[in-house]
Amino acid sequence: MQRTLTELFKAARQASRELVMLDEAGVNAVLLDLAAEIPAATISILEANRKDLDCMDPSDPMYDRLLLSESRLEAIAGDIRNVAALPSPLGLVLEQRRLPSGLELTKASVPIGVIGIIYEARPNVTFDVFALCLKSGNATVLKGGSDAHESNSAIVQCIRAVLERHSLNPDTVILLPSEREAAGEMLNAVDYIDMIIPRGSQKLIDFVRMNAKVPVIETGAGIVHTYIDKAADVAMAADIVFNAKTRRPSVCNALDTLLIHAGRLDDLPAIVAPLKEKMVIIYADEAAYARLLGSYPETLLVKALPEHFGTEFLSLRLSVKTVASLEEALDHIAAHSSRHSEAIVTGDPAAKAEFLKRVDAAAVYANTSTAFTDGAQFGLGAEIGISTQKLHARGPMALRELTSYKWIIEGEGQTRPL
Repeated sequence: MQRTLTELFKAARQASRELVMLDEAGVNAVLLDLAAEIPAATISILEANRKDLDCMDPSDPMYDRLLLSESRLEAIAGDIRNVAALPSPLGLVLEQRRLPSGLELTKASVPIGVIGIIYEARPNVTFDVFALCLKSGNATVLKGGSDAHESNSAIVQCIRAVLERHSLNPDTVILLPSEREAAGEMLNAVDYIDMIIPRGSQKLIDFVRMNAKVPVIETGAGIVHTYIDKAADVAMAADIVFNAKTRRPSVCNALDTLLIHAGRLDDLPAIVAPLKEKMVIIYADEAAYARLLGSYPETLLVKALPEHFGTEFLSLRLSVKTVASLEEALDHIAAHSSRHSEAIVTGDPAAKAEFLKRVDAAAVYANTSTAFTDGAQFGLGAEIGISTQKLHARGPMALRELTSYKWIIEGEGQTRPL
């Protein structure tokens, strides 16, 4: 018999209570078994993924996020093994001291409990979230979009089978129905869910933030800039821009706006030249447009409108803005950034230091690509999302960011004076 949403939330809460008794060796055994199971489940997962893909226009920027393949599943299995190899974030002594009363006081890391994830067209998130939540002792309630429901269902079925094989509660991970009504109830399940993390478009994030009674951590939306300073190396700038824009244009760390110092406009054609290969459409301001005209394909060159700045393109599109100084670049970033990832390319140590100090973002780069904003790339194993807020966690949210703490007080019969 199909369970109600409330029954599903209660089941996740019960599973979280059971998880606290699972030791690190048990957790790692489950994760390694899951990684080993993925090759056997590849055919069924890809068949389910194909059903989802058949319902989406391949030109949709979300298509690449939805797409699974044997190589991507192999990479996911590798990420799960990486998570298993990481030290447990639980039971860490964050603070310890003996009080004048003789009480022994310890502040130790503990699971958050039940973590809810609302996400769009990213079936790989299902594996990543489960691995990180299990390693950090948390049960998981997943609310994926209808566009990835077949893929998510196949993946969750695989995970639950592994949990049962290890005699663990399969409700450690629960996939909610894809209907919108399930999201509304999830956002209000304050008695059962401890934290919700939305992963997807700014529209989704705004919806969750405005409607949730459960505490929310905002992740995802990345309006990303790279500033080419007057002291930048041209070859380095070209490599960085090409990588940040074209490696995976549909992800949140992809470059959206290129800022270039007016004194380097003559180098702009060389900096963006590699983008021709990937047919990147450039929305250029007046000065940049004039300089690129004749060197960049006219079919890919468009005069920028105000709305092209402060836009997360999630596709092979890029806006270019000319600035007169580092200060103007910083002002533009402050006005348009989503505080995700920002970068400078420069050979000037003073400019680099000022940029790194003044830019308000979760990840700030100098002379490298913003494509590195990723939990695995940061050595965290994997990530549950990139937090763009400042409370509790910021940047890639991995194991330690999925824990809280509690105070443990041990005594020998002490009582507090009246």
